[in-house]
Amino acid sequence: MKLPPLVEPLAELSSEEIARYSRHLLIPEFGITGQKRLKNSKVLVIGAGGLGSPALLYLAAAGVGTIGIVEFDTVEESNLQRQVIHRVEDVGEPKVESAAKSIRQLNPYIQLTLYPQRLDAENVCLIFSGYDLIVDGTDNFSTRYLVNDASVLTGKPYIWGSIFRFEGQASVFWENAPDGLGRNYRDLYPEPPPPEFAPSCSEGGVLGVLCASIGSIMATEAIKLITGVGESLLGRLMVYDALDMTYRTLPLGKDPNRTPITTLVDYDYFCGLQHATEDNRLPTSIHPKDLKKLRDTGEKFHLIDVREETEWNIAHISGALHIPKNAVVNGGLPENITKDSPIILHCKSGVRSRDVFYSLQKRGFSNVKHLEGGIIAWIKEIDPSLPLY
Repeated sequence: MKLPPLVEPLAELSSEEIARYSRHLLIPEFGITGQKRLKNSKVLVIGAGGLGSPALLYLAAAGVGTIGIVEFDTVEESNLQRQVIHRVEDVGEPKVESAAKSIRQLNPYIQLTLYPQRLDAENVCLIFSGYDLIVDGTDNFSTRYLVNDASVLTGKPYIWGSIFRFEGQASVFWENAPDGLGRNYRDLYPEPPPPEFAPSCSEGGVLGVLCASIGSIMATEAIKLITGVGESLLGRLMVYDALDMTYRTLPLGKDPNRTPITTLVDYDYFCGLQHATEDNRLPTSIHPKDLKKLRDTGEKFHLIDVREETEWNIAHISGALHIPKNAVVNGGLPENITKDSPIILHCKSGVRSRDVFYSLQKRGFSNVKHLEGGIIAWIKEIDPSLPLY
């Protein structure tokens, strides 16, 4: 839908900026006025990962005057397959610093504000208040709901994107949009899916170039909101299938049962990430070093790898029994593993094994633990000969 420009064209362009952005200035619908709006705009990008990387690069190249970056993670080698803002020499460096370095090399006229921290209910509204719009490049539901609700409370529009394997989605949310056109993320997802049905890219994988497709759409929508050109994705969900090379847009209406957002909540709890068993005990975990001691002393137990077969083929702990998560949850344990058998579960990082822990405990298994940090922790602390992924 058509929206008025979000930012006034108050900034002036230097001769150097006119030369730099000349291809924008030649577009009749855009021109000098559009470029001035970009220079006067302030955009906050959450995440400098798969989606944040292309969005940041294109927003900086386009001439957005002030860019904020929220990112607490560090660059890992596995990021380089898709997070194109980082380089080999940046591995181990904070992503926010690596991203800032690339942006400064791309466009020295951009003002950067860095937030090397996690967003939470204490800081999010204060951070959002200094920006015209938000670009959400996060990869988990709890942060997405936090971003949505904070955007509603601060009156900010935001662009959302999501990627998984070969498919991506994108939309624009703005509760306070003019003429009653407002939508927010809860119109698309009134309730979060159960954690077991919401795998991350680190667990399920993603085609690297998919990030560029969705990230550039997000940057495009940000530029359109700032300048008022074109038709916004507000009220529409765009779905991209890289295998079929198809783009579809679906209408997105208001959820008539949605209650007004008046405060921030505990989003980990809301998304089912903070579990409690019937007796309120947290899952019993075991450190990789303690697992190694058990193996070295010949202790008898069943080490069950609940990852998918593709992950097992990449790397696995010698002697582990491979039974994917869904099979275990649906009762697919061998007959020799009884309810009092000592069991140690593991996955990639501990998320799926924790879910399986709860499932087995509900079925009466009394001697279950899960490997803290999963096979990634095992590789880093015990067996670096196995490949990280």
